[in-house]
Amino acid sequence: MDLSIKAKELGIHAGFIDAHGRQHVTDEAALKAIVEALPRRAPHSFLDDAVVVRSGFPARSELRRTPAWPLHWKITADEKVLAEGVANQSRNQRDIFWPPDLPTGCYRVQVVDANSVSDEAPFIAAPRAAYHGDFERCWLLAVQLYGIRSPHNWGIGDFSDLERLIELAAQLGADGVGLNPLHVLFDDRPADCSPYSPNSRLFLNPLYIDIEKLPGFQSSGDNRDDLARLRQSGIVGYFQVATLKWRALRSAFDGFKATASGEDQKDFENFRRDGAALLLRFACFEVLRHKFHKPWWEWPDEWRQPDDLKCARLRQGAEQAEIEFIEFVQWNADRQLGSCRRRADELGMKVGLYLDVAVGVQSDGFDAWNEQSAISRQLAVGAPPDMLNTAGQNWGLAGFNAAGLEICSFEPYRQMLRASMRHAGAIRLDHVLGLKRLYLVPEGFAADNGVYVQMPFEALLAVTAQESVAHRCVVIGEDLGTVPEGFREQMADWGIWSYQVMMFERDQHGRFRGIDDYARNALVTFNTHDLSTYAGWRSFSDLKLKRSLGVDPGETDDSRWHALTMLTEALRHHGDERHDLYAVVSFLARTKSRLLAISLEDLLGLVDQPNIPGTVNEHPNWRQRLPLAIEEIAAAIDVPALRKATAGRTRAGP
Repeated sequence: MDLSIKAKELGIHAGFIDAHGRQHVTDEAALKAIVEALPRRAPHSFLDDAVVVRSGFPARSELRRTPAWPLHWKITADEKVLAEGVANQSRNQRDIFWPPDLPTGCYRVQVVDANSVSDEAPFIAAPRAAYHGDFERCWLLAVQLYGIRSPHNWGIGDFSDLERLIELAAQLGADGVGLNPLHVLFDDRPADCSPYSPNSRLFLNPLYIDIEKLPGFQSSGDNRDDLARLRQSGIVGYFQVATLKWRALRSAFDGFKATASGEDQKDFENFRRDGAALLLRFACFEVLRHKFHKPWWEWPDEWRQPDDLKCARLRQGAEQAEIEFIEFVQWNADRQLGSCRRRADELGMKVGLYLDVAVGVQSDGFDAWNEQSAISRQLAVGAPPDMLNTAGQNWGLAGFNAAGLEICSFEPYRQMLRASMRHAGAIRLDHVLGLKRLYLVPEGFAADNGVYVQMPFEALLAVTAQESVAHRCVVIGEDLGTVPEGFREQMADWGIWSYQVMMFERDQHGRFRGIDDYARNALVTFNTHDLSTYAGWRSFSDLKLKRSLGVDPGETDDSRWHALTMLTEALRHHGDERHDLYAVVSFLARTKSRLLAISLEDLLGLVDQPNIPGTVNEHPNWRQRLPLAIEEIAAAIDVPALRKATAGRTRAGP
């Protein structure tokens, strides 16, 4: 089959228009590599990639082509027939009507026409929209958890610190705490500390466990000097922290095995039962990864694909204790994060935890091994050339692909959502544009030699709505960048909120948009972890630092002066003669947007930002700790000014 035909069947666009209006055509070799990296599926005869039936809308689909009538159809769940019938020719030659009253769920539908031409696809019965939220306008405290200092933690913020942050946020009048992804990373690569480059999006980072709360932990005092140094450091020493914490986790596991209470043992067994095959697979993957010391595609043939029977046998063999240890670690991480969620509920917080979800995973990690159809390890998610990145971007992350998700009935995507929503009142999907199309770069090719691949947008929105309603969790889509026409409108129609960053909310003349220009169902914020803090922005420190590191800041000093002038005008237009942080907070607080996020770095007046894109070792990305211990933060914030600025959003005190 011709390469271009194969590409078209897989939803691949072999060319695109860049930010300068220039046409890019992907090299044939790169296109061939992309086509070969995606799973093959039979072309559909009549159905789309997935049939979506939405509550409150006509249960109707338009077929791809006219069948030989009548058309027999059958909807099944795990081989059980939920509904079946015969469709006859309608006024519209391609219309087919489905049962309107199926319970919310993901099923399979098979159709066969009079000429025995058949087709099959996922069938998604979805709610009208995602969870709407049972609150009006409130605000969240945005925090880098790793950077929290406290007298008890081991050189990195932990889940006990998160409980205290929740209490601090409630004291300040916030209704939740926002965090970067808590996804599990690689325990043997502690320097790879970006929360956006995970091993798996289905499990939690053990370094956030409060070791001293572990069942079975006994303090020996041997680490006293090491812990003192780690607590005093201005930078998270990931290697030293990981060494101490993993040693303590193993010691606690030994103690747990010897002295566990009946209640703890039962709770652990329930966690293992609920985690079922997925938890066992993850534990086996970690054991095998440490055993073979190479990427999973170079493992012995018997382990290159996950196999539940083989995993069960591995658990019964010599690796039993190691597998149970990994499960023990995840149990404690989940239990401690769950405790944070319960504390937020006790304080009456409307949101509680607002968690971020990374756009992809490391190709040699668990998710890519576990879902080899839905995740293509040879393709990296990125972005085409634009004004700031003229060579394009390769983010080094493997993402979902449309064909594989359809083959798996979207279960991998659903599992990711469930893991993220388990303890959250709201989540943010990083690069939500990837639900409609992903820019993929094949291994070994430059970032400007990628392609856009179409994704099953409506089906992914439908699954998102299902899980959002089931977990009562608001979903926010990070919709920054070049947004396809109609994207935000369709996202909003499904109840997915927008993400509006004030730094980017400016017109073609650089003027900041007014408070009435922000959407109601949106999270608004001044900046993000990838942008300058407010103090750094006003002082030009971010521009100076980037230039000193050899990074083009994408902005001149004159442009920054113009931006500052435009900000002053915007604030003055809305009746505020000040231009400090609290004036900006007051401006954003008066928008109709239902969520406002304020970063702790801004409240403390810090200059340096958590992450500078385009740097690795040149800047301490994801390593900087706050200058104050958590107990000192409230005294360092102008609480009366903050409460005045957030008036109308501030909750009553705990």
